[in-house]
Amino acid sequence: MQASTQEAEPTNAPAARSWQDLLFNRRNLICLFQGFSSGLPLYVLITLVPAWLRSEGLDLASIGLLSLVALPYTFKFVWAPLLDRYRPPFLGRRRGWTLIAQILLLVTIGLVGAYQPAISIQQIAILMFVISLFSATQDVALDAYRREMLADEELGIGNSFFINAYRLSGFISGSLALILSDRIPWSAVYWFVAVFMLVGIITTFVVAETSDDATAPRSLRKAVVDPFIEFFSRDGWRSALLILAFIIFYKLGDSMATALQTPFFIDLDFTRTQIGIIVKIATAWSVIAGAALGGFVMLKVSINRALWLFGFVQIITILGFAILAKVGNNPVVLFMAVSAEYLGVGLGGVALAAFMAKQTSMRFTATQLALLTSVSAISRTFANATTGFFIEAVGYFNFFLFCMLLAVPGMLLLLWIAPWSEQQTLLHRNSG
Repeated sequence: MQASTQEAEPTNAPAARSWQDLLFNRRNLICLFQGFSSGLPLYVLITLVPAWLRSEGLDLASIGLLSLVALPYTFKFVWAPLLDRYRPPFLGRRRGWTLIAQILLLVTIGLVGAYQPAISIQQIAILMFVISLFSATQDVALDAYRREMLADEELGIGNSFFINAYRLSGFISGSLALILSDRIPWSAVYWFVAVFMLVGIITTFVVAETSDDATAPRSLRKAVVDPFIEFFSRDGWRSALLILAFIIFYKLGDSMATALQTPFFIDLDFTRTQIGIIVKIATAWSVIAGAALGGFVMLKVSINRALWLFGFVQIITILGFAILAKVGNNPVVLFMAVSAEYLGVGLGGVALAAFMAKQTSMRFTATQLALLTSVSAISRTFANATTGFFIEAVGYFNFFLFCMLLAVPGMLLLLWIAPWSEQQTLLHRNSG
């Protein structure tokens, strides 16, 4: 599907473009701001709220179970067809739905701090569920917008900008917010974080719309049924299932390793200020390095080879957390472990996002990307819900070694999904 603005590049552009043109353009700047807006509410749920609850005395198993409120990330494909089928009365299909979700996120994030974990845990859980619902909806709209805006050769670098800005948004909820929590009430901390949703809201207003209403599904049935029929029949249902299995397993190991990282640091007796400063400085530099390295590598190598290279990196870097578990309260080791881990997380995430975008038909971007990203969220949801039980059963050190083993099945699936030799690829995807 052709985008309706000048920002969108045709996916079959015949002329080769320089790496400077692919790297430095307005589309990547849009990906940067949209990635920040997309990541902020997720990091509220997986970083800020767990740190808050742990500091208030809630046990790890209960904190892990609360992560089940993030199930909307896993099931967003259920309502994604509505975002393909219906157009809000303002800003267009992609920007209209994005703006609605962003405004609701600003309000609900701010309201979390009004409750006390000791007496209002049910209300907090409900608000967490609502935040994940609105956040998943924002992701559906933004993922479709990005796929329609970027040409095929821009998927690697564009998703690199998006994902690494997504990671950098964790600096707000996992660093600044934790530092502030030592000085001001939690109720003010949550409103402080919520205001940063204005970054996404302003971006939504200033960018142009990408969706073309002429190609939108003309009935709800077509919006719901056709994307799934197209995906599963394109290369056969077995190929489609292999792709879905790969998406689940590729990042399972590092999802488990980072699921309860903030409670892990607290249990090692790091203060919230130390976590806020050391962890987020380490995250920030490694994310920036990951953006530069991942973007440049994917300008030179294919998505297939990037999946192999970055997959091995994200397995090896989990070892840093195991070393930290043995060493204990050591700020230098904390900095090194987090730096390594998030370099691997960022690189693997860039390659996986580009891979998923390439699997979609341009006729069904919102629904098919929602399906694929929902499947990718299964590993994170499973990790968040079960990690507390694993840690309490085997201890942190053995747990992180187990996380490294969990990453192996995803790498093995690359033999069928994205073999190193491009000529051997069995699963070709048509973006048209």
